[in-house]
Amino acid sequence: MKKWLILIFSTIILFTCNEVTTTNTDNDAVKQMEQEDIANIIRNPVSAEEEIDPDFVPKITFKKVLHDFGEMKEGDKKEYTFEFTNTGEVPLLISDARSTCGCTVPKFTKNYVKPGKSGKINVAFDSHNLIGTQTKPITIIANTYPRETVIHIKGFVNSGEGNHEGHNH
Repeated sequence: MKKWLILIFSTIILFTCNEVTTTNTDNDAVKQMEQEDIANIIRNPVSAEEEIDPDFVPKITFKKVLHDFGEMKEGDKKEYTFEFTNTGEVPLLISDARSTCGCTVPKFTKNYVKPGKSGKINVAFDSHNLIGTQTKPITIIANTYPRETVIHIKGFVNSGEGNHEGHNH
């Protein structure tokens, strides 16, 4: 009989000690998690388990996906600004823009681009130590589907010595 009383008493103490109290700090943490969930949905509106809803995904539409600088001398630096529009129904966010070569440096709009609004990606190209035909991809990573979009720059770099044998870097 004593064992049963001890067991019941222990169980009562266990349940009363585990009572959860909610504080303002807990409520603030829950609100922050909800806001982060909303932000994650905007940044990544599709998951592996769900079918993709094309109306819920931002769409990045470029006015031009290839820019040709034409001929330039070795060592010239050129810049071009690609313009795009969010043709989707939800905000677009570019998380990264990168090239395969250090000679090509993209800078991009870092704020959300609302549906119907436009943004820019500025690409700087340095032809130092490059000769011949140059074609450089710039990969844009955003909360679009597909996640990556590729734009290109190209040009022909003259050595200044009349050498037109090209190589890509």
